[in-house]
Amino acid sequence: MAVAPSAREENVYMEKLAEQAQRYEEMVEFMEKVSAAVKSKELTIEERNLLSVAYKNKEESRSNEDHVSMIRDYRSKIKSELLDTRLIPSSAATGNSKVFYLKMKGK
Repeated sequence: MAVAPSAREENVYMEKLAEQAQRYEEMVEFMEKVSAAVKSKELTIEERNLLSVAYKNKEESRSNEDHVSMIRDYRSKIKSELLDTRLIPSSAATGNSKVFYLKMKGK
């Protein structure tokens, strides 16, 4: 007869699965459950390492998201400036070009 794993063991297992799936927010959630289950006992070396990985990757992921957002904003700004300062003014003679650029700009 197999012994059911404790809540602590189950959460450590789930945290490892979350790490493999690169779901760092969930890793942190499972680690919080592990630390709540531990109460007065210390975390094991493995649990401490998982905790470290969870928070490090969560912050790194957030930083990457901020970087991607910054790049998108910058590309949008460059596109808008290019359309406003070069392409739309130079297309004043031909209506088709101006309509195309204005659609591209989103107007």
